[in-house]
Amino acid sequence: MNRPDDLARAVEATLFAAEEPMSVEAISAHLGGADVRAALAELAETYAQRGIHLVERGKRWHFQTAPDLAHLLRREREEVRRLSRAATEVLAIVAYHEPVSRAEIEAIRGVQTAKGTLDVLMEAGWVRIVGRREVPGRPVIYATTPEFLTHFGLESRRDLPGLDELKAAGLLDPVEDALAEAMETAGEANESGEGGLASEDESA
Repeated sequence: MNRPDDLARAVEATLFAAEEPMSVEAISAHLGGADVRAALAELAETYAQRGIHLVERGKRWHFQTAPDLAHLLRREREEVRRLSRAATEVLAIVAYHEPVSRAEIEAIRGVQTAKGTLDVLMEAGWVRIVGRREVPGRPVIYATTPEFLTHFGLESRRDLPGLDELKAAGLLDPVEDALAEAMETAGEANESGEGGLASEDESA
């Protein structure tokens, strides 16, 4: 692997064989500590006009279907399609306000969060527990996962407004469309300052 093209081929093979997206550090470690950044840039350019692209999402690299061909290979995601409106709203709030506790989520939404809603989001791999708030009671706080960024084609949370572009490109299914809408209004809900919390009777 002395020649740059050999290193690029090794990186390519590593990512194809990987079961999940890999960070630069992980790829480098897999290849004996080689500096793989230039190789990744070379591969990303090589694949830019092909049916699959090499992309970086959440500081991890992976191959994905070219956006204009995604409709041909879209996988059925039954678990995601079962998410309720409440779950998409909670996911939007976590994405925009993380790290956030359940009480903070309820304050933003203005309603109590049904038991199990956060569990559903964690089972889907989009939300994770990241610690506890250092306040009385030390409530658990939640944040999104790298899988959340990968699913929506986001490099980081700074790209969240880019969901409008995905929506315009027809890349969001109905549930994802609801998520995009919830994300757009999450900030407004945070400023509404509603007093009490209503009950939420819809299931997660």
